[in-house]
Amino acid sequence: MRSQFFAVLVLLGLAAPVAATPQIQTWQSTGGARVLYVPVMDLPMVDVRVVFDAGAARDDVRAGLAQLTNQLLNAGAGARDEETLASDLDALGVQISTSSLRDMALLSLRSLREERILHAALDMASDMLARPSFPQAAFQREVEQMRVAIEARQQDPGDIADEAFWRTMYAGHVYAEPPGGTAESIDRLTLQAVRDFHATYYVQRNATVAIVGQLTRLEAEEVVERVLRGLPSGDPAAPVDSAHLPNAATTKVIDYPSEQTHLLVGQPGMSRTDPDYYALYVGNHILGGSGLVSRVSDEIREQRGLAYSAYSYFMPMRVNGPFQMGLQTRNDQADQALTVLRETLQRFINEGPNADELQRAKDNIIGGFALRLDSNSKITENLAVMGFYGLPLDYLDRFIERVETVTLEHVRDAFQRRVHPERLIVVRVGRVTT
Repeated sequence: MRSQFFAVLVLLGLAAPVAATPQIQTWQSTGGARVLYVPVMDLPMVDVRVVFDAGAARDDVRAGLAQLTNQLLNAGAGARDEETLASDLDALGVQISTSSLRDMALLSLRSLREERILHAALDMASDMLARPSFPQAAFQREVEQMRVAIEARQQDPGDIADEAFWRTMYAGHVYAEPPGGTAESIDRLTLQAVRDFHATYYVQRNATVAIVGQLTRLEAEEVVERVLRGLPSGDPAAPVDSAHLPNAATTKVIDYPSEQTHLLVGQPGMSRTDPDYYALYVGNHILGGSGLVSRVSDEIREQRGLAYSAYSYFMPMRVNGPFQMGLQTRNDQADQALTVLRETLQRFINEGPNADELQRAKDNIIGGFALRLDSNSKITENLAVMGFYGLPLDYLDRFIERVETVTLEHVRDAFQRRVHPERLIVVRVGRVTT
């Protein structure tokens, strides 16, 4: 299967003809991983990203387990201990990094195309994925570092607000707990739990592989088999349950000795494959996603000087990720700022944007789209997202077209159906004033 990337890039709202970019090619590894590949022949580099459905949503009662497992992939693998692994990567000039989020866990590799270097890099990445050592000393060190990070988050009002926001909005759902764990869950993390988590979720049928670089199709197929070598086929992770809107508005106030109040407002929003994605995305660009020129910023900062910045965004995820509005303001202005934030949202839902706002938003989004694909690493990231979330192969081809077709009515209709001010989650962290 193939899907051509968009052939015309738009810069600053002006169309500029360019040559057609390479095509996406896709197949499955022998073990069942989905692969998306784009050949880019002008640089002697190869980027590989392996993404597993093994993020914090799979932690169950051990919040922090997915992140800990992913971090420990660097702590030695195969015949190499942690120090040797790092030294060998450095000697080759190869970059391998790992990361874990709520939906996914991943390993990224960047290497020169030279066969000796690339094969050595792929072998090390393969060992990290399929044969991690999980040494006891590294486990204990990482757990202690996570404990320190948890304590630091408990002293930061922004982190306190963020954790309370997710817990309140996703109560009872797998998105509720922080990926970095909690003071309670950290004591439930064991080395055996790490090994079990790895054995369950780091399998080929639970993986997506994105490859971009100076490779032929046959060479790319060999890269896939080499990097996944040793991983069992396994089974894909079970679907994640959808998150439900709250039945009523909820306000959580946390007294904290700070000069400013951190204010977060929102509710579960949309998934990555949501049919309202483009209408909500373009509409939010006008509401609070375009920096100082957005409505939220204008009302909060420019008109009233209540905060240095104010924003809104949708975070599309495997299921409906959050719609969030936020700002920081002086404690004695928190009530006023919240009122203005609510009124701005309600007005936008009732009236929608005007024609000039819509056109400016489209021009800005389309004009910046080329920057999403201006490097091999960014193309790799896009391919990984497309494969992981099951987006169509023409997603990038048709992105500009779909943004352009959003109308005023599309935005009004989507916001009126999908955003419910009477059921907003509100989290306030700061010194409570009387």
